[in-house]
Amino acid sequence: MSTEKKNFIIGVGGTGMRCLETFTHMCAMGLYDGMEFNVLTLDTDYENGNKSRTEELIQKYNSIKSHGYDDGGNGKANTDTFFSAKINLFKFVTNYSDKNNNTFKKLTGIAKDEKGSKLADLFIDENIQSFNLEHGYRAQTHLGSYLMYHAFVDCARKLKKGDGSVGENEIQLQQFVKGITNAEEDAKIFVFGSIFGGTGASTIPVIPKALKKFIQIESDKTHDLSDKVVFGATLLTEYFSFKKPTDSQKKQDGNQVIADSSFFTLNSQAALQFYESDPTVSKTYSRMYHVGWPTGAIDFSKTKNDKETITGGATQKNQCHIVEFFCGCAAWDFFNDEVNNDNDKATYLFKSIDFEEGNININYDDLLGDPKHGEKFEKRFGNFMSLMHLILSVNQGADSTVDALKGMLDNKGGINSVSENYKTIEKKYTTLLTEYFRSFGYSLNKQKQFVPGFIYQVRNTVPGRFVLANDAFSTDTNFLFEKLDPGLLNVNEDKYWKGSKQGGRFSSTSTGIDSYDDFLSLMKDVDTEPDDEDHNISTKEERLIAHLYKAINKSIKVK
Repeated sequence: MSTEKKNFIIGVGGTGMRCLETFTHMCAMGLYDGMEFNVLTLDTDYENGNKSRTEELIQKYNSIKSHGYDDGGNGKANTDTFFSAKINLFKFVTNYSDKNNNTFKKLTGIAKDEKGSKLADLFIDENIQSFNLEHGYRAQTHLGSYLMYHAFVDCARKLKKGDGSVGENEIQLQQFVKGITNAEEDAKIFVFGSIFGGTGASTIPVIPKALKKFIQIESDKTHDLSDKVVFGATLLTEYFSFKKPTDSQKKQDGNQVIADSSFFTLNSQAALQFYESDPTVSKTYSRMYHVGWPTGAIDFSKTKNDKETITGGATQKNQCHIVEFFCGCAAWDFFNDEVNNDNDKATYLFKSIDFEEGNININYDDLLGDPKHGEKFEKRFGNFMSLMHLILSVNQGADSTVDALKGMLDNKGGINSVSENYKTIEKKYTTLLTEYFRSFGYSLNKQKQFVPGFIYQVRNTVPGRFVLANDAFSTDTNFLFEKLDPGLLNVNEDKYWKGSKQGGRFSSTSTGIDSYDDFLSLMKDVDTEPDDEDHNISTKEERLIAHLYKAINKSIKVK
């Protein structure tokens, strides 16, 4: 039996999808060196905007990883570089789009069973049995847990039957679960989701048992979920709100069940009591990370001017929040720590951050579990932010008409002026990488206005300082394009780049920024050229990423 753990992540519902965004960007930062993940996006809403945004991000990440390979895969895991982890994406959506199965009553056929109908009436209100499930479980977790469990069971039965009705949706779930089955006792499974809403809150409690039942049914009991599989999850309590549904919206099309965010605090309290006392949870989960937010909930509908409460669909594309970033860090702790499987009691983890007079100052040692990992986060996150600004700000790649990375390679005095290594790299690749950094950092719209990407959205939810100097998150495009020095982002002066001027940002060079000129010099230095074996790299594209990583590392002052 292999002692190497196999890593699996399940993102459930809209919040789970946004947590997966953090995870993907952490992989891009190089925080998961040499690791491979099977990732499942699990939702009840096929068109959910947060789901599609996250899946597109992972697919873009994989396009970067696979470029230069001919096997059609997702590249391979690298070491000590950016974009180092390998991600395999799988998708499963519970299909409630058919009018014949879009309510609890229709799915179960319970209306035709007098005894079953009376039993259901004892536990589930009539309007809850009849509301449209297409946009999720709408904070009805007692119903949602039942339906999500049986979605897994029904999928397994369909696969076992093999009558030709199996679609790509079922095959994707089958492949994901097969990876868990093959990993046997070496599987580590982490679930992203909230506990105050609908899909995530419904799914987290039943996922271990649903996977177990799926494996038993589909394999005809020749296989089972090992008792030694380690499960972890986020217990994310309320941190956002949205427009309260009107009476007219509730009555529209007879649909009287719409999630109301005013109940999220109560939902969170009830859920935490459940997770603390429920023996099934204690026996199936090894670690649960309690993540909460101390200040007022952010109103996701405030700037959208929606006439009605958005229940799901393509328009549900909410901004990212710092608590989702903390959930990503919880996953890092889970996968990088020795987690013991105690079948009698789950371990509940949390950490505190100073909160004074409405301000929160988050330092690099506040994020990755034990503070001893803080230096690793500071290095990887800070270096990735510097590379982002080299591409988007110094070389103006935030403008969609500019392929900044291609310019860094080919412009007069650029990297290719003294190196033959990257002259054959396709524009398709450099454009893809520049686009990735726009999604991570920021971009300009057609009117040349600033549009925040992932990390700026996260920063905007922190009422204080977030790890780096405030200049790292400036939204002034004049400053970003003309004055920002990517070597001066750290709050610690000992971590400035060697070429940066502490007293000012201008120089007499053609670029106007000393640190960038020094960085280009380092890219042309043979000492920064990456060794293929050290980084586990094979293609010129992987070599370029590792080269950028090494040059940024070497740019930093050494005490």
